[in-house]
Amino acid sequence: MKKKRFISDAVREPADKMWSNCLRVDDLILISGMTARGQDGVSVLGDTAYDQSKVVFQKIKDLVETAGAVMDDIVKMTIFVTDMGDNAGVWKARQEFFSGDFPACSLVEVSALAKPEILLEIEAIAVAGCSVD
Repeated sequence: MKKKRFISDAVREPADKMWSNCLRVDDLILISGMTARGQDGVSVLGDTAYDQSKVVFQKIKDLVETAGAVMDDIVKMTIFVTDMGDNAGVWKARQEFFSGDFPACSLVEVSALAKPEILLEIEAIAVAGCSVD
């Protein structure tokens, strides 16, 4: 069993020695909390939870696919929101990225994220190949 880091050109990597966005150990894929920050690391893409969720789910999709899996291989997500009232927008965006059995999921309201305009952060766990019949 060996840990391997996967990097997608579509997702900005953190500064050195901070964290890894995507690690794979055998068939287990771990995706760090993703936000709607742009490639410049400063701008935030989307003014609503729905728009930010679409940005984040696309980042997760890019990372999962780079690691050799598909979105439906995601088995667990934790979604952090700054306003629980934004849940409908998050669920709407999620439906655009998943089919079949949706992942197990926790939705947690937090008092703040890295910047005031960041409305949500999503982390995910996938098992490569588990959604294939």
